[in-house]
Amino acid sequence: MKTNAVSRIAETIIRFRIAILVTMMLMLAAAITGVPRFKIAASADTLLAKDNALYIQSQLAQQTFNPDEFILVAYEPTGHDVFSEQTFSDLQRLSDDFKSIARVESVTSIINVPLIKDAAALSGETQVSQLTWQAQQYDAETMRSLIADHPIFTDLLINKANTATAIQIVFETNEELARLERDIIDIKAQYIGQDIPEEAQAQLDALEQQADPIRQSLTNTRKEEIAAINQITQAVSERANIYLGGPYVVGQHLIDIITRDLVVFGAAIVLVIALLLLLLYRRLRWVLFPITACAVSVGITVGLLGWLDLRATVISANFVALQIILTLAVMIHMISSYRHIAREQPESHQHERVRRVLQAKLTPCFFAALTTSVGFAALLFSGLAPVMSFGTMMLLATSISLLVSVIGFPAGLACLTAKTEGKEWGLFSVVLNRAATLSFQRPGWVSVIAASVLLVLSAGITRLNVENSFINYFADDTRVHQELAYIDKEFGGTTALDIIINIQHPPSDPALLLSANSVNQLQIVQTAVNAFEATGSVTSVANFTALAKQLNNGKPLTEYELSSIYYLLDQKVVNQLVGAYFSPEKQQLRMATRIQDTTEGLDREQFMSQLRQDMQAVSLDGDDYQFTGLFVLYQDILARLFDSQITTLGIVYVALGVVFLMIFRSIPLALIALVPNILTTLAILGIIGWAGIPLDIMTITIAAIAMGIAVDDTLHFVHSYREANQEGAEKATRHAFRESGLAILITTSLIAIGFSLFAWSDFLPSVYFGLLTALAMLLALVADMTLLPALLNVFVGKQENEQMEDVQHAK
Repeated sequence: MKTNAVSRIAETIIRFRIAILVTMMLMLAAAITGVPRFKIAASADTLLAKDNALYIQSQLAQQTFNPDEFILVAYEPTGHDVFSEQTFSDLQRLSDDFKSIARVESVTSIINVPLIKDAAALSGETQVSQLTWQAQQYDAETMRSLIADHPIFTDLLINKANTATAIQIVFETNEELARLERDIIDIKAQYIGQDIPEEAQAQLDALEQQADPIRQSLTNTRKEEIAAINQITQAVSERANIYLGGPYVVGQHLIDIITRDLVVFGAAIVLVIALLLLLLYRRLRWVLFPITACAVSVGITVGLLGWLDLRATVISANFVALQIILTLAVMIHMISSYRHIAREQPESHQHERVRRVLQAKLTPCFFAALTTSVGFAALLFSGLAPVMSFGTMMLLATSISLLVSVIGFPAGLACLTAKTEGKEWGLFSVVLNRAATLSFQRPGWVSVIAASVLLVLSAGITRLNVENSFINYFADDTRVHQELAYIDKEFGGTTALDIIINIQHPPSDPALLLSANSVNQLQIVQTAVNAFEATGSVTSVANFTALAKQLNNGKPLTEYELSSIYYLLDQKVVNQLVGAYFSPEKQQLRMATRIQDTTEGLDREQFMSQLRQDMQAVSLDGDDYQFTGLFVLYQDILARLFDSQITTLGIVYVALGVVFLMIFRSIPLALIALVPNILTTLAILGIIGWAGIPLDIMTITIAAIAMGIAVDDTLHFVHSYREANQEGAEKATRHAFRESGLAILITTSLIAIGFSLFAWSDFLPSVYFGLLTALAMLLALVADMTLLPALLNVFVGKQENEQMEDVQHAK
C-alpha cells in the first residue's frame, strides 16, 4: 500500500474508533446467532470425495444389495466358556433389552439363527424358527458342534477361536431418507465425469435440503442409541468384556473427540497464551486485547460457518486453534511495534502512537494475510473434497482475523490512554543481537550451514508413505481403539470391500439361483481373496455351497438343493447380517469382504493391484466386476495424496513467488523470501518421512499450512530490512531484528507452545498436526533468523553497500 493511503486509513480508524468497535460488536452479535447452526460432520464418509465415480458406484451397489444399518456388540466371557448356559442366558437378556430400543428392527445372535444339523432339514416343510437355540434349547456341546467353524456365521456371530460371540443389532431404515438419497445418487450417476447441469444441480440442492434435517436428527438418535446400548451392557460387564463396532459407532466417537478437542484445546491454547503474554509483557492490556481479538475472530467465524452451513470435519476440526494463532500473529507484531514506539517517544499521545503503528504495520500485515491466504487457497486445488472444504473455511477465517486485528484492535487501542512501556526480556535481546551479528559477519557460512541442515531433513521425503487406517487414528489406550482393534482381529476385519460380479453364465432354468459354472467361478474368486493375509471375513453364495457340503457329508448339493438352502437362510437371517448376495434383477453377485486393518505391513495399493491381477487370472475382465465399499474408497484417497501434495505445494510456491514479486517489485528479493519457506516445508515433509508418520488426509495439509503461516514472519522481516537498507547492510540487519525479530520470536514461541498442547489429544491426526505444525514453525524461525538475513546480506545488502561506496567515491 502507498504511504498516503495508509495514512488516510490510519486517520479514519482513529477518528471513527467508536463506530468501528460498535460495528464489530454488532457483527459478533449477528454471527453468534449462527453458532447453534454450526455442525460437525465426522463420519468416515467425510473423508471421501462424494462426487467421484467410485463413491457413486459404491452407493449404487449399496442400494442394490441393501446392507442394513447395524451395530455389532461383541461379548467376550471372562470367567466362563463362550458355549455355556451363562453365555446363552446373557445373550437372551441383552437381546431382549436391545429390542426395547425404539428404532431396533431385529437382534441376531447365535441363539436365534437357524442351526441346521443335516440335509434332511432342507425339506420344504422345515420351519426355520424351530431350528434355533431358543426353540430347541440345545446344550452347550451341541451348540459348539453346530456353531464352531460355521461357514456363514464364523467372523459374524462367533470368532474363529470360539472365545467370543457377537450380537448384531439391526435398525429400521428411514424410508424417506433412503428415498431422498436414492434420488441424489441417481442424479449424480447420470453425470459421472462431467459437469452437472444447472437444472439438475438445483434438484440436488433441493433434495439435500430435505435430507439434511433427517440426517441430523438421525445422528442425534444414534448417539442416544449408543448410550442406551452401553447402559444395557453394564448388566453383564462383571463377567464379560463388551466391545461395540460398526461405522456409526466410529462416527459417534469421532464427533465426541472432535467436539472435545475444539472446546478443550481451544480453551487450553487461549489460557496458555494468556499466561505467556502476561509473563512476557507484564501488562493486563496486552493480555486482554489479544485474547479478546481471538475470541471475537473465532466467534464471528463459527457463526458465519453456521449460517453458510460449512461443517467441521476430521480435517478441519483444528480451525479454531489455527485462527487463534493467525489472529495472535498479527496482534504480536502490532503490539511489539506499539511498545517500541512508546519506548522511543514516551511523551507521545496515544493517537500518535496508534497512527505510527498503523503506518509501520498495516502494509506488511495486509500482505502477510494475503500470503497466508495463498497457502490456504492452494488447498482448493488438492482435488480432495474435505481438504478443499478446509481451505475454504480457513480463507474465511483469515479474512476475519485480519479485519479484527488491523482495524478492530487499533480502534480499541486508540480509546486508551498512553502509558510507559517496559523493556523486553534481556534474553530475547541477547539471542537476537547474536543472530544479527552472525548473519552480517558470516553470511556465507550461515547460508550454507542453515540450507544444508534443512536439505538433510528434506531427504526424508523419499521415505514418505500413505499407508494408514481408521484404527490408527486413535490412541492405543482409548476405548474406541480397543473396540475397533478387537473386532478387527476377532470378527473378521473392520473395513468393508465388496466385489460385485456380473453373472456371465446364467442358469437355463429360472427356478435356479445360479448355474454350476457361476458357482465354480465364484468359489475360485473367493479362494483368491481369502489367500491375502489381510483378508478377514469373506461371505458370498459360495459360503452356502460350503454349508451344503457340510450338511451333505462332504458331497456337493445339486443346483436345486443349493438354491433351496440359500433362499431358506438368506431370507430369514443372512440378509440381516451382511445384506443380499444376489440380485436377480441386475444378475449380479456380491462378495462381502472385510479387511483387517491391524494386519502388520498392510499395503493397500499393492493389495488392490494384486487383487485385480487375480480377477484377471480367473477370466474376469475389468467390465465383469467392480470393487466398492469403504476400503476401495479410502485407498483411492490415499493413492491420490502424493499427487495432491505435489500439486498443492507447487501452487503455493508459484503463487507466493508471484505475490512476493508484486510486493517487493524485485526478483532477487522475491526469490530470497521464497527460499527459506520452500526449504522449511520440504524439511517438515522430510521429518514426517524420517519419523515414519503416514502421509494421510490430515498430515497432507501441514506443509501448506506451515508455509502459509510462517511466510508472514518472512514478509515482516524483509519489510523491516528494506526500511533501513539505504543506511547499509549492518544497520538494515539490526533494524530488521529489532523491529520484526522480537515479534517473530514471540509469535513462534507462542504458536509452538500452543500447538504442542495437541499432544494430549486422543485423536492421533490431531496429535501429529499439532506437534508437526509446532515443529514447522520452529524450523521457520530458525530459517528466518539465520538463512533469510544471511541471504539478504549477501545478495541485497552487498549491492547496496557497493552503491553507497560508489556514491561516496564519486563525491
